[in-house]
Amino acid sequence: MPNASSLIAATCLAVLAFVVSGQIIPLFEEGKDFGYFTLVNMAIGAVVGWKVMGPRAGRGLTPGINNGITGVAVLVFWALFVQGCVEMVRLAMRNRYDGPFEAIIAIFEIGYDYAVIIAVPNVLITLAIGALASGLITEHVSRIWR
Repeated sequence: MPNASSLIAATCLAVLAFVVSGQIIPLFEEGKDFGYFTLVNMAIGAVVGWKVMGPRAGRGLTPGINNGITGVAVLVFWALFVQGCVEMVRLAMRNRYDGPFEAIIAIFEIGYDYAVIIAVPNVLITLAIGALASGLITEHVSRIWR
């Protein structure tokens, strides 16, 4: 059901995805075409905020912080999965895989490689601060607009 806390949670995670995507782009090799990387991550953030964080808001301060941490963890998981799928399809179009199962396994290998690349302090700190802020803002909004 649409409510203010779902809208704010979606907005918070979309903004966090925008900021973190901007921090991630310089970590990859120079000349890599990112295409819709930032927009896809923002869309994932909005959906996760709306579906995961929004319905769980309004339960108190500690659950609000936990809600923000959970929302960011789900955002990172789905972003890594979707970006792994995109890269797998790009490589599959170049006939890099012998079969469909090898391509499916490659999604998780690529996602793991991306997770290792983005596990740098400035990205992790931004995600942690964003998780706390998103959880607290969503909790505050749910208390104001019931």
